[in-house]
Amino acid sequence: MKIRGTPGKYGRTLFFASYQMKPFLKSQLVFLLALGVIALSSVGVVLYSTPQGLGLSDDSIAYIAGARSILSGQGYREAWLASNQPVTHFPPAFSSILALIGLSGLDPLRGTRFINSLLFGGNAFLLGILGWRMTRSQFAGVVLALLFAVNASLLNAHAVAMSEPLYIFFSLAAFLTFSHSGVDQLADPQSAASSRAPEKNIWLIATGIFTAFAYLTRYAGLALLATFLVALILLQDTWRKKLTSAGIFLAGAVPLLIGWSIRNKLVADNATNRTLVWHPLTVENINIGIFNFSEFFIPVETWRRALIRIPNFFVVLLSLIALILLIWVVYKGLKKFLRPATQQPEILSFTNALYIFGYLASIVSSMMLFDASTKFRLRILSPVYVALLVLLVFLGYWLWQKRAIFWRGFVVFSTFVILVLSLYDTADVVATLHKGGQGYASFQWYDSQAMDFISKLPESTRIYTNEPGPVYLYTNRPSYVLPDLVDPVTGLPRERFVEGIAALQEDVLSGNAVLALFKAGAEDEDVQSVYQQLADGLYLAHDTHGDTIYTAFP
Repeated sequence: MKIRGTPGKYGRTLFFASYQMKPFLKSQLVFLLALGVIALSSVGVVLYSTPQGLGLSDDSIAYIAGARSILSGQGYREAWLASNQPVTHFPPAFSSILALIGLSGLDPLRGTRFINSLLFGGNAFLLGILGWRMTRSQFAGVVLALLFAVNASLLNAHAVAMSEPLYIFFSLAAFLTFSHSGVDQLADPQSAASSRAPEKNIWLIATGIFTAFAYLTRYAGLALLATFLVALILLQDTWRKKLTSAGIFLAGAVPLLIGWSIRNKLVADNATNRTLVWHPLTVENINIGIFNFSEFFIPVETWRRALIRIPNFFVVLLSLIALILLIWVVYKGLKKFLRPATQQPEILSFTNALYIFGYLASIVSSMMLFDASTKFRLRILSPVYVALLVLLVFLGYWLWQKRAIFWRGFVVFSTFVILVLSLYDTADVVATLHKGGQGYASFQWYDSQAMDFISKLPESTRIYTNEPGPVYLYTNRPSYVLPDLVDPVTGLPRERFVEGIAALQEDVLSGNAVLALFKAGAEDEDVQSVYQQLADGLYLAHDTHGDTIYTAFP
């Protein structure tokens, strides 16, 4: 007989379950609070580092002008150029978010600082969650978030008004949802054997949507699409599941990708403004990549300079890392593919390693086949850096699981050293960034007397210039690009170069246009030769600090 007021069997079960859950919930709360502190601190670091706004480049101004064009109701257009054509070269996500923020009255130029600072904190938080899910260790999640937050290269990537921070955010969100999809446990929708199939399918659709968002931020998002498709084919245990899961994933991704391509075809008669032309990688471009990787791997500048003097040191280091990752990915992937009954590899580490090769293959093929102007700069390599941090934490956790005192001591010591050296490097970068704007945000541009001269010209005056981005930014005027010998995107000679020079000079001499050349003396000899041909026979109306403006004769 049960006495009134005492718990029954199920009541006691729930009571003990809730009692046992309290320490777990408490640890969860502490973990999330720790990630929250790291995220908020990361936001503060970007804001402190950029008191005059984020660094600016030509692409930055393209995103900002595109956002302003959207806000004005004209659609996504090249507002920084006099042609004002619809934008297809840059995907719309970053400019669209800037325009959305602009509805509050905040100009997209200022909105970039707000967005990228939040993204630096948000990406640190997401990485902490990924690290926890990957290792089932909250401490590992905190370490991964810290490694990201104190990395000078990744701070620099977020301190420039570019789309990479948003691309990283969508990529991390896609990895997180993919890890929830069950992958090899995903069931055929026609099978009643798995009651959780609908839930897992929803996660897979969400992965497709986030992958599409990444693509709409950067066209390199196609590498993310390929990564998940290959992972599904390798890790699912039957071909029915392989094809079903791939179809569900593509159902989330393809509609947005096709929608953007159709828009581009309708408004500009091209899908992504890329032309298939072969141009091999240059030694200069490869050296740029090696230099940026060296800055990521060696946070102390004096050490990096000493090591880079050693012939092929970083070439060997990068090749060794790539070889180890390639062997690991191929072994784990083929083992699961050929023997489906074997245990699958840890999904987040495996897909991040797979993504590194997919992303680099995508970038290299783009450089060699579509866009010769793309270089291995920080912004291009930053997604690889994030994936490498994920794999570094996974390696540390794997060594920790060996339970040997030596390996655990090695992990603790290495983590401490990396964090301290990274923090040292980042503090130096923060101090440098805080001193003034970077790129076109520098005082050399916003205090430019040449810009002031252009601003005072009649509104109807056409402007031909080698720097259309900053001219638009500081004078609020669109301009015309200059005729040149070689197309920087295709690497092919321009047609009608001589006719283009004659038309420009005729327009300037008519009094309806000006030729503005900024820092012309800093260009290589071939470019300077083109500038001399353009200015030949024109009147030099302004010359300050290497900036020259040519007009008709007074």
